[in-house]
Amino acid sequence: MQEFIPLIPNQYYHIYNRGINGEKLYKNPTNYTYFLKKYHQYIYPIADTFAYCLMGNHFHISLKIKSVEELTLTGFETRSGLKTPEDYSKFISKQFSHLFNSYAQSINKAFGKTGGLFETPFKRELIENDEYLKQLICYIHLNPIKHNFTDNFRTYPHSSFQSILSDKPTNLRRLEVIELFGGLNVFIEYHEENLLNNFGFIE
Repeated sequence: MQEFIPLIPNQYYHIYNRGINGEKLYKNPTNYTYFLKKYHQYIYPIADTFAYCLMGNHFHISLKIKSVEELTLTGFETRSGLKTPEDYSKFISKQFSHLFNSYAQSINKAFGKTGGLFETPFKRELIENDEYLKQLICYIHLNPIKHNFTDNFRTYPHSSFQSILSDKPTNLRRLEVIELFGGLNVFIEYHEENLLNNFGFIE
């Protein structure tokens, strides 16, 4: 059983989850878009996103929870009465619960199903240094190859890899990701090198 890790302001995390008993989370292409829409609604106000990848029955996300000051600016402190670290941790976790429940309800309605869709509790790991963050971002982008969802991570449509390369507007922390790797070319090379090395740095 995974050790419980609280979600607290100003910390980086690897968030991941899958469907109950391996059930598909995204049954058609529009489901991927709808999940991101719900993610934008519930998670973007409380966290900065660095990378993501959605695959048929699971997902991976790298993010940083906003600081107490940033959360206060969004009005959450006033609306939710957040005062202690425990208050913030519960609130942040509840936002993820809202995301999963809202998405599951819509999918159940569309496909005539009932009950939960995601495993609980959702998985999370604390990211404690820049090197691990780099490895994680790369791992997330290469994950569709690892699980045989594609043979080309560069063109996989449901990850943040193409958004990092693009100059189109994005809610991702694109510039911070590129700076973390030391430039866009290094970002690309890092992914290519780890693909050749069987991306074995994270299980």
